[in-house]
Parts: sequence; structure tokens; C-alpha cells
Amino acid sequence: MTGERPPTRHVVVMGVSGGGKTTVARGISELTGLRFAEADEFHTEAHVAQMRAGIPLTDADRWPWLRALAGWMADRHAEGVSTVLTCSALKRAYRDVLRQGPANVEFLHLDGAAQLIRDRLDRRVGHYMPASLFDSQRAILEHLGPDESGVVLEVAAPPEELVRMAVDRLGLRSRAAAVGGP
Repeated sequence: MTGERPPTRHVVVMGVSGGGKTTVARGISELTGLRFAEADEFHTEAHVAQMRAGIPLTDADRWPWLRALAGWMADRHAEGVSTVLTCSALKRAYRDVLRQGPANVEFLHLDGAAQLIRDRLDRRVGHYMPASLFDSQRAILEHLGPDESGVVLEVAAPPEELVRMAVDRLGLRSRAAAVGGP
């Protein structure tokens, strides 16, 4: 044995608020054992208050947050730990910052019809992100470029199906497969 660790995988589940990022990322984590992190937990209290008040973050607000997320992934990579992270990652420039962490960041874009996502936001309780910011997020969304590593899934599918499709399309190993299961 050479003592080398297997390569790590780092998946960012991206898209507008209300697309199911947290649900799908947690499902991927549970199925594969990838370490989960919720990007919302990296926001400063001031930025949470700003969004709660219906004021979108500016790029200047986002850069330190994105660098912290990239750093979190890089730290896990250094530990030999694979990750799955939720982050809107709406612009290519934001994804470029995330790629400054570990070199092999992949994106899972949860995309779908505006009305479906808006309806989900209207029903959501207990989250600081108001539905009123949905349009600002859709306006700045830049879809994955052909040179960006990732897949796009339609959010209309049930969460369990999205998790299974994500694991399959990204070529992730489930915990059962990792220990010789089916």
C-alpha cells in the first residue's frame, strides 16, 4: 500500500432559493457519506438581517462568504474528506471562487419552472430568505457553462428521486456500495 488517500469529491448543490438544495444535499450526504454543510450557516448575522429585510446581497457582500465556503471545502479536502455543500452559486464568478478551494468542485444545479419554485417559497416557513428576493435571484442566475463540471436536474421530481439521480449522474458511490452492498 502506498499510503495515498483516495481522491476527494466536492459537490455544490446550487440554484435559486426554494429549489430544494438543502433537502437534496442532505439526502446525498446520507446516501454517500459525503460531509454536509449548509452555506446559509456561513452568512454573517448582518447579511441574514439584510436578506430577512428583503434586501438582496451585493457581490461585495458575497465574496467573503464564498471564500469561506471554498476554504471549508479546501480544509475538508486536506483532511481527505469529500463534501456536499449547498450554495446558490448563481453566477459563474461565484462558482469560480468556490473552485479556488479544492480543484475538483462539481456542481449540481437544481432548476425548474419559476412558478413551481415560487409556490414552494410561498409555503416555506422558518427561513429568513423572503420569497420577494426570488426574482432578484432568477435575474442574476447564470446557468452552468459547457466547460463547467456538473449536472442539471429538474426540481419537479420528488426529492428522493432527485437524490438518486444526482448520485447516479455524478458517479458518486453510495455507502452500501462502498462496503460491498448492492
